[in-house]
Amino acid sequence: MSSKKIIKKIMLVEDHPIFRLGLAALIDQEDDLEACGKSKDVEDAIKEIDTLQPDLIIVDISLKKSDGIDLVKYVKKENKDIPMLVLSMHDEYLYAQRALHAGARGYIMKQEAMESVVKAIHAVLDGRIYLNEKVKEHILSNISENTRVHDKSPVDRLTDRELQVFKEIGKGFTTREIAHRLFLSIKTIGTYRERIKEKLGLKNASELVRCAVHFEKTGKVNI
Repeated sequence: MSSKKIIKKIMLVEDHPIFRLGLAALIDQEDDLEACGKSKDVEDAIKEIDTLQPDLIIVDISLKKSDGIDLVKYVKKENKDIPMLVLSMHDEYLYAQRALHAGARGYIMKQEAMESVVKAIHAVLDGRIYLNEKVKEHILSNISENTRVHDKSPVDRLTDRELQVFKEIGKGFTTREIAHRLFLSIKTIGTYRERIKEKLGLKNASELVRCAVHFEKTGKVNI
């Protein structure tokens, strides 16, 4: 008598409904995988994790009310033995290393998600790290002894929190609004703004906003 096939639950944390439905349908086509979860931000996802007990979590970096990497850090901090795969529409070279450093086991671009997500899921469930070859080469190069701080792109010099604030500025939020969204004080956000300007070599608030808006639209810094 054949044994019953074990179904792995894949929790999706994604705030774009059409993309999420497509991803869920693709996962559900596999006889050993099942898509679950309806979270659109980190706060709701944390509640769903305990309820659903997923075998793997796929999270988008850019959520409407939060940052997907914050969820990766939460899972790692709480010692929850759940592998995570990060999705992003942004520059993979910029975010992939940050995601892995936070505790993710894989990183995949949304442009390739429909082609590679099932392969990535199985790789991560098997205990492997999933990255495409170009990203692997970039990360290895970036952590080599020959890579110096001043050789990095300006945005690479930003901490995860500074990058998060930079993105929020690019979305058009004020200092007060960013403070509310990130549960930080206005003074703290002001400090982050100054650090960002210094690291990116920006002279004033207008240049900061212009640069952040360009980054939000293109994923690249125009200094």
